[in-house]
Amino acid sequence: MLTSDRPAFGTKFLSERAGRGLAQGLRSVASVAIGLIYPPTCVSCGAATGEPHALCAQCWSGFRLIERPYCKRLGTPFALDLGIGPLLSPAAIAEPPVFGRARAVAVYDGTARDLVHRLKYNDRLDLARVMARMMASAGHDVLDEADLLVPVPLHGTRLWRRRFNQSALLARDIGRYAGRHCDIRALARVKATRPQVGLTRVQRAENLQGAFRVPEGSRARIQGRRLLLIDDVSTTGATGNAAARVLLRAGAARVDLLTFATVTRDGF
Repeated sequence: MLTSDRPAFGTKFLSERAGRGLAQGLRSVASVAIGLIYPPTCVSCGAATGEPHALCAQCWSGFRLIERPYCKRLGTPFALDLGIGPLLSPAAIAEPPVFGRARAVAVYDGTARDLVHRLKYNDRLDLARVMARMMASAGHDVLDEADLLVPVPLHGTRLWRRRFNQSALLARDIGRYAGRHCDIRALARVKATRPQVGLTRVQRAENLQGAFRVPEGSRARIQGRRLLLIDDVSTTGATGNAAARVLLRAGAARVDLLTFATVTRDGF
């Protein structure tokens, strides 16, 4: 009986392998066919590219990527490499942030600003995956030490109008790339603040007073944990400070900040 079963099992195994090989071949052919019909284009401007979900050469040239040397607290770049180890920028010394460290992919202008606007205002949700991959790479040091990713939340009325929270989209994809859990309910926005655009640094901070709260049901999940706030842009750091202050008061051990872009003040 055993002897007669083995050939049957072997035949079934080979048949399954052949089936999987055929399916993979068909997917490969389909991918090539789709590429011929719909050639890959730049995620920013739509120009032709060599591979999907990428940027063209011109858009890459419009990126001011943040690389070392940069401020160890704010993550903003220095114009010159002084070669004497991690340094603090004048802004970080004058006004130390509430959060521990901030990291960002690029300076908020050119291509970086275009990508943020397309994601946030043009419903280009597909950009979240591309931007999140870049954020995971740029913020690998703060990601490696994070226990939990916390996206900066939108107030309910703004979420209803926009239909999505771009920070939550970014946080979820970053979590997939980095193998970190994302908790979209760890922090709530309980005050419908006016738009921050056009406000001074002081006005932004005042606008965000009382804006965030940690729900009672979320406190146990953040107690003693190292949190990484996720947002699309850091302008003055007011949002990151307000959110970090609330999370630390609720028992978080540490709060860092990771954004796609940042506005610089120290000359870059």
